[in-house]
Amino acid sequence: MEAYLPRIVDIELDELLAGLPAISIEGPRAVGKTETALQRAATVYCLDNAAQAETLQAEPDRIVKGNAPILIDEWQRMPYSWDMVRRAVDQNPVASQFLLTGSAAPAESPTHSGAGRIVTVRMRPLSLAERNLGESTVALKELLAGRRPPLQGETDIGLVDYVAEIVRSGFPAIRMLSDRLRRVQLDSYLDRILEHDLSNLGHNIRDRATLRRWMTAFAAATSTTASYATIQDAATPGEPDKPARATTAIYRRMLEQLWMIEEVPAWLPTGNRFRRLASSPVHQLADPALAARLLGVDIDALINGADVGPPIPRDGTLLGALFESLVTMSVRTYAQHNEAQVSHLRTRGGEQEVDLIVEKADGSVVALEVKLSALVNDSDVRHLHWLARHIGPRLLDAAVISTGPQAYRRHDGIGVIPAALLSP
Repeated sequence: MEAYLPRIVDIELDELLAGLPAISIEGPRAVGKTETALQRAATVYCLDNAAQAETLQAEPDRIVKGNAPILIDEWQRMPYSWDMVRRAVDQNPVASQFLLTGSAAPAESPTHSGAGRIVTVRMRPLSLAERNLGESTVALKELLAGRRPPLQGETDIGLVDYVAEIVRSGFPAIRMLSDRLRRVQLDSYLDRILEHDLSNLGHNIRDRATLRRWMTAFAAATSTTASYATIQDAATPGEPDKPARATTAIYRRMLEQLWMIEEVPAWLPTGNRFRRLASSPVHQLADPALAARLLGVDIDALINGADVGPPIPRDGTLLGALFESLVTMSVRTYAQHNEAQVSHLRTRGGEQEVDLIVEKADGSVVALEVKLSALVNDSDVRHLHWLARHIGPRLLDAAVISTGPQAYRRHDGIGVIPAALLSP
């Protein structure tokens, strides 16, 4: 058995479990939820095990009995287990009782949200800082402190390495495979979503081919704010009978239910001078490797700038979009560790935009631009300066996340941080 790979979320889980009775770990299939929960569980109920599930259906009360912490793995297969945990916590609210893991929100919703009893923790594919690419020397925590410290550190990770990380994926068991086996596993992963997981959630998909084309178009829209009408048109080019908008909205909800889609919401702060901020989200799949696989691109195709996939307008190359997706996934993990939220900023006309806004509870922010370049010039930081003029001291720090070798601060105070050097 391979040794457990520590995750950033471990720190959060240990802190929460020490003081709270029940934690639900949610995220896409194969992200590592079960292995992480097993590090803490004393009793384990696996609801995707047919024999164990049959026993629990015959004797439901058993699911909340045993030595604590009790792990209920894939709880959404028996939605009533959520309510049973909630009631058990109501009766005895001591800490460290239950861990629940789920790869989907259940089709049959629990009768109670669990608010105040069950706390949800999101788990994502491996961030760059969790992939053992070298020492990370710049902490998001320090940027969020607002002291604007000197930035230091060097990395040998370059463009080709980042492209390799995009296609390798952040799913722990998949990324360690050979190229051929990894492609087969990612294809199987996507097929399972379409052929199995959606059905398990009670969704009767009549036209799976159209859904897959829509997923491929969504992958092509990675790191863009393309309208859903644009994605729909790209999924069915030249076809007079396109799926209704309501149908594609259902596609989106189903994939969100499986944690396959995690869009970046628009930053819409209150009480400021902004008047014309766009509200459209930036489209992201759970892992950029899934987008690359849906589009059929490998390392060579991405580096050579191959024009593939449905025609979605974007600024820059597909590789640039997937690199932004990789950085976004990583920054979300780091932000969660620091109790911060991630969004993006874009004016309605697109004149100004900032890729990532990391916001603390008090409304102060760190602004990050993502650039597929080793060099950062004045043009690359113009949006960050514009934001600084508009929000003043609310901007704690600003930086460009690059593919370069060194972390440093420019003469204007803007940081330049290689993606491999950023950490929580």
